[in-house]
Amino acid sequence: MKCVIQRVNRASVSVDGKICGEIDKGILVFLGVCDDDNDQDIKWLADKIIGLRIFEDESEKMNFSLQDIGGELLIISQFTLFGNCKKGRRPDFTQAGKPEFAKIMYEKFIDYCQKSCGKAESGIFGADMKVDLENDGPVTLIIDSRN
Repeated sequence: MKCVIQRVNRASVSVDGKICGEIDKGILVFLGVCDDDNDQDIKWLADKIIGLRIFEDESEKMNFSLQDIGGELLIISQFTLFGNCKKGRRPDFTQAGKPEFAKIMYEKFIDYCQKSCGKAESGIFGADMKVDLENDGPVTLIIDSRN
C-alpha cells in the first residue's frame, strides 16, 4: 500500500455534487493498493498514519499525532499512486491493484481506521470524486508499506 497524506484544517469529497465525506482538522489520505498488499499492510500503514507526529505543539514543533489532537481522517482511493511514468508520456498503471481486490482492501483500511481513531470518512471507490481541502502548512508526506 502506498499513500500520500496531507495535514489539513478541513477537507471534503463529493460525488455528483453531493458531499459524501467531510472532516475538520486532521489528515487527508490518498490511498493506493497493489495486488500483493495484505492485512498486515493495512494495520501497519493505518497505525503509522494515526500515530505520526505531524501536528504542532505549543512550541510549534511537530510533536502531536492525530490521536493526540483528536483529529479526523478522510480517506480517498487513489490507484494513480501506482502509476509508472518511467517510459513514454502516458503513465502505466499495471502495478495498481485489480479493482475488485483494491476495493476490499480500501474498505478494510477504512474500517480499521474507524476502529482505531474514531472519525474516518471516505470517498466512494471508483467514483469520479472532487476533493476540496485547506492544507495546513502545507505538510505532505508519502508513505509506502513496502519501504
